[in-house]
Amino acid sequence: MLDAIKTYEDVDSWKTIMFLYNAALKEVGTKLEILNDEFQHVHRYNPIEHIKTRIKTPESIVKKLKRYGYETSVENMVKHINDIAGVRLICSFTSDIYRLAEMIGNQSDLEVISIKDYIKQPKESGYKSFHMIVAVPVFLSDSVVQTKVEIQIRTIAMDFWASLEHKIYYKLEDHVPEYISEDLRECADMVAALDEKMLLINEAIQKCLDSVEEE
Repeated sequence: MLDAIKTYEDVDSWKTIMFLYNAALKEVGTKLEILNDEFQHVHRYNPIEHIKTRIKTPESIVKKLKRYGYETSVENMVKHINDIAGVRLICSFTSDIYRLAEMIGNQSDLEVISIKDYIKQPKESGYKSFHMIVAVPVFLSDSVVQTKVEIQIRTIAMDFWASLEHKIYYKLEDHVPEYISEDLRECADMVAALDEKMLLINEAIQKCLDSVEEE
């Protein structure tokens, strides 16, 4: 992607980069919708409850570059910030998360750059989610530009917890009292228990349906 950036004048490089990231989001969004439709067609079940997309704000990008110790530049932004373009997949069950991750990884025109499984290895805060960084080919009139997109996959319960945590830490930054952090970790354990219980219920329902169909 850096080679492609250098072919544009500096004056419009920011607009060009934002165009590429937005285009990459559209590409990934279409792929995910098709996968969801195919799954519904074959298995009569939709693994994806919601799809959310976003582009990081300039302020957020600059803040992250400074936190990483890099100067603010378009080149550093593209090279060191992997989640400028983000897609969040919300599922009903934890089993859907790994199923979707496998389906995404099997896409021949997507390159999986990295995977972070915060479900099997949660963050200290209790945060759980499955993260993938993929490179998406964006086809322009005169070139193809590989553009990075972060895909986050989580359950409805995980997403609710993560949204609350983000709001708290965004507002309080480094001034979050320890008792709130402890309460959040406790809630994360409750979310994990809820997800596990709901998965077991769903599996039991599926067994009942299978036995009915066999009769």
